[in-house]
Amino acid sequence: MRTLNGAGWQVLCALYSKTLAALEKLPRDALYRKHTEQIVQQKLQTTQADTDVSVIEKKIGCGQAEELIDQAERELALVHKMEEWRPWEQLVAPPPPNQWKWP
Repeated sequence: MRTLNGAGWQVLCALYSKTLAALEKLPRDALYRKHTEQIVQQKLQTTQADTDVSVIEKKIGCGQAEELIDQAERELALVHKMEEWRPWEQLVAPPPPNQWKWP
């Protein structure tokens, strides 16, 4: 876990902006893009609305600033992985019978 100087909100703004830019490379109809874009946009708006890190932490409600930064970095890395994995494309071969069936 890292410690922050007073610019934690700037770090979050930058990470959220990078994530939104990376999401634009994914197809518009990809569910991952749609849902992640919505969540990250809300977090970015919250972060841009206030420079007080404790207020941002409370409004986002997902931990302390260090944790929010860690989450944002991981989400950005996941966007790049999703771009590589391309889960929105058709399967190469049909799935085995009942693969998607749960109990």
